[in-house]
Amino acid sequence: QVQLVESGGGLVQAGGSLRLSCATSGRTLGGYVMGWFRQAPGKEREFVAVINWSSGMTTYADSVKGRFAISRDIAKNTVYLQMNSLKPEDTGVYYCASRFRPGYGGLYYGENEYSYWGQGTQVTVSS
Repeated sequence: QVQLVESGGGLVQAGGSLRLSCATSGRTLGGYVMGWFRQAPGKEREFVAVINWSSGMTTYADSVKGRFAISRDIAKNTVYLQMNSLKPEDTGVYYCASRFRPGYGGLYYGENEYSYWGQGTQVTVSS
């Protein structure tokens, strides 16, 4: 079982930046697809960004494209989400998720495609 631990959330003013981290419990992430999702109050959880650990392929939701960047640190087995130019509508709980599929070079976008989830970290953007 993979344990994912998110960190880096907080309160920031609109236009500011935050970097979220998703660390694993000592497990190497080769063969994993790692995604970030978020859930705003009263709304369903939505896809934000995804990276294929092995191929490095990434993609983003249209709402964050050009402002957010997902990356990985192979040595630290950690995935990051750099969030710039934050807007109040980016407020929500951000979740890291993983799906193990060795040899797969693609990406997953739906939350039902992921097997493991972190506990989430709160991001609040004030106007």
